[in-house]
Amino acid sequence: MSVTELAHKAGISRTTARVRLQSLMESGRIRRFTIETDIDVEGQVRAITLVQLQGRMSRTVIRALHRIADVSTVYATNGNWDLVAEIHTDSLASFDRALREIREIPGVQNSESCLLLAPVVS
Repeated sequence: MSVTELAHKAGISRTTARVRLQSLMESGRIRRFTIETDIDVEGQVRAITLVQLQGRMSRTVIRALHRIADVSTVYATNGNWDLVAEIHTDSLASFDRALREIREIPGVQNSESCLLLAPVVS
């Protein structure tokens, strides 16, 4: 929605809405704007990447993962893998670039990715 619509719904002035939105973006509370639906997007590459950390680097790695544009969500997990990164890209080339970025993060010891193909319906 537009800033004007947001201001109207929040019951504040347009200027106040714009300033507060800018402040949230600058502080990192809002990192990007996107639309998510429950409909699978044709041509989109989606994957889950399991990440194993080296030593006590989790906070540093998590911050670095969040800075990668194609990483949509980062989850903590248990077992052999320390983190799970959900990746959404528009092409295999972009997916390859995102994987390279993940593997180059200091503190990432190992990773394994699974491309998500089609949803399984019973």
